[in-house]
Amino acid sequence: MITYIVRRTLMAIPLLFIITVISFTMMLMAPGDPTALMMDPMIKQENLEAYKEAYGLNDNVVVQYVRWLGNMVQGNFGESLIRQGVPVSELIIARLPNTLLLMIVSSVIAFLISIPLGVISATKRNSLTDYSITFVSFLGIATPNFWIGLVLIMFLSVHLGWFPTGGVSTLGGDFSILDRLHHLILPAFVLATADMAGLTRYSRSSMLEVLRQDYIRTAKANGFKNKTVIFKHGLRNGLIPIITILGLMLPSFIGGSVIIESIFAWPGIGLLFVEAAFQRDYPVIMAVVVIAATLVVIGNLLADVLYAIFDPRIEY
Repeated sequence: MITYIVRRTLMAIPLLFIITVISFTMMLMAPGDPTALMMDPMIKQENLEAYKEAYGLNDNVVVQYVRWLGNMVQGNFGESLIRQGVPVSELIIARLPNTLLLMIVSSVIAFLISIPLGVISATKRNSLTDYSITFVSFLGIATPNFWIGLVLIMFLSVHLGWFPTGGVSTLGGDFSILDRLHHLILPAFVLATADMAGLTRYSRSSMLEVLRQDYIRTAKANGFKNKTVIFKHGLRNGLIPIITILGLMLPSFIGGSVIIESIFAWPGIGLLFVEAAFQRDYPVIMAVVVIAATLVVIGNLLADVLYAIFDPRIEY
């Protein structure tokens, strides 16, 4: 198993390298000059050149990339171009816990709702319950979660006042876990909707496949209760393919967090990315892209490892 993990980790390194090259190239090709946004339009040309020289913006592209990559490997993402003097790593560290909290809670919500719905839909195949869950699932797949977020803000926050419209805590209030949860529930639920519909359909298909197996029929023939057959023999095996979804869900959570954090003013790295994109703060943008790509690679690696652990048919 250790050899398998090491081999999969080494395979991820070239992928991360390609991602850094692509993100760096895209930032260079992006329209606009960051110095035009952050400097006084009346600044003298010699002062502008001195600024570019200080930040290495006049160096060869390859030199800039190698310097950036070398610093990044050591955990140094440089300084923000807009917030002058502030290390990018400080901005990331300050925002990352909020994004991780949002993603973890969203994942828990998605699994707690989707898997039971998928199991119920599979065990009650072709019934009204199955058709209703299927209809809601397809409706969820077709509906963008940012639209769901705006609708929920309008009704639950603005009209009913049950939840705050945004932010991570009440302004001016003392820290409280209940207050944090109150602000977290709505954005976490909306972010979870991005994968709930697909996960429900996947759970249903996986359970249907398992329920057709011979050992399920054997368990029923031996007189086991239907609940025992479903939850002890069926669900445990039906969840194995869903493990791979853990890795596949991570990119959508990261991409979705950019939109959801913007809608709910949630101060995570998604909102930091949007702010940096509008301000052309290249060091921050590239740092967020690399961290997001690393999280995706780690998620897929974990999924492969868990799959190899739980499925004895996998050779590693």
